[in-house]
Amino acid sequence: MRTNLRFRPVAVIGAGMTPFRRRMLDTPQELAWEASRRALDEAGLELRDVDCVVIGSAPDAFDGVHMKGEYLAHGAGGVRKPVSRVYVGGATGVMTAISAWYHVASGLCQKVLAVAEEKMSPGRPHPQSVFRYIWDPITEKPLNPNLIWIFAMEMHRYMNVNRVSKEDIALVSVKNKRNAKKNQYSQLGGDITVDDVLKSEVLVWPVQLLDVSPVSDGAAAMVLVSGDIARRYTDTPIWVEGVGWTLDNTSWPGRELAYPRYLENAARMAYKMAGIERPQKEIDVVEPYDPFDYKELHHLEGLLLAKKGEAPTLMREGFFDVDGEIPSSPSGGLLGVGNPIAAAGLMKTISIYWQLKGTAGGMQVKKSVHTGVAQAWGDLMQASTVIVMRN
Repeated sequence: MRTNLRFRPVAVIGAGMTPFRRRMLDTPQELAWEASRRALDEAGLELRDVDCVVIGSAPDAFDGVHMKGEYLAHGAGGVRKPVSRVYVGGATGVMTAISAWYHVASGLCQKVLAVAEEKMSPGRPHPQSVFRYIWDPITEKPLNPNLIWIFAMEMHRYMNVNRVSKEDIALVSVKNKRNAKKNQYSQLGGDITVDDVLKSEVLVWPVQLLDVSPVSDGAAAMVLVSGDIARRYTDTPIWVEGVGWTLDNTSWPGRELAYPRYLENAARMAYKMAGIERPQKEIDVVEPYDPFDYKELHHLEGLLLAKKGEAPTLMREGFFDVDGEIPSSPSGGLLGVGNPIAAAGLMKTISIYWQLKGTAGGMQVKKSVHTGVAQAWGDLMQASTVIVMRN
């Protein structure tokens, strides 16, 4: 096990999720507790054994409550113990795991429960109505933007600079929904074709309905512990070996949108900590953040698993299939499993944990895997979080 000597070794010993669905009847607190209970059960712990709780969630408005961290604390097990909340937009899920890692690696806690929850359904008539309030009131609000047309511009730029076709991008949606068929928690697993994607409703060109992940509710949780006690609870701890994050300039109109430099910076930080020098040779499985199908390609390049503009070609050749060289989104990703924002990023991290532990069931990739990476992305094309794990 390779670790940075400035920090205590940290292992993941348990994880749990709820199904991801639209219009779940469970309250946010109930969702948080269901995921927490499953994670604690796998870890062989009771709630009283946990020293600290880390909560991740996106804007309070999704769940229709104020001070959401405090609201979720009871359901997430944060009773009479230190509780913190993290929020970096769509990057929150992986940042939740990173924050939990820091709690343990710093020596503050020995056992941490990390919980991420989101109910997007209460945003009426659509979650986009919540995002109406995130824009700069002087430079952006007069344009009356929404996230879909912002990302349509990024997708168009990526396609134009790298000469990428819609057919190549649609392959991501086809792959991920196919992978999600084997994920018991998934919302939209199934068999679709490239033609299905190209014939789906145009939202804002070039973004079409099947290019986008669904509105979802759900929760996910992980248990992280100090390395010196990990083997008391499991013979197969999964080690957190590198973490990275970045926040780029908030002025998205002034940046080159064809390449996610925010992610490359975060990835290099995590890789340096993990001792990874040749990512494409040393990483066995990856869960890139894919709220849109083009973003998986974009992020695979930012993670340095493909050269700029090369990801579509590798995708077409099967390099990122479950039986390929570097399986990408074997869980089914956000496109197939669903996108309750904060929970989605932690779901990605849990997928890597299960792959490395060999307990992913029908989602288990064909090759032997030892090093995996999960990544999430948020805010206005500027924030990214990366975590590297090994078995």
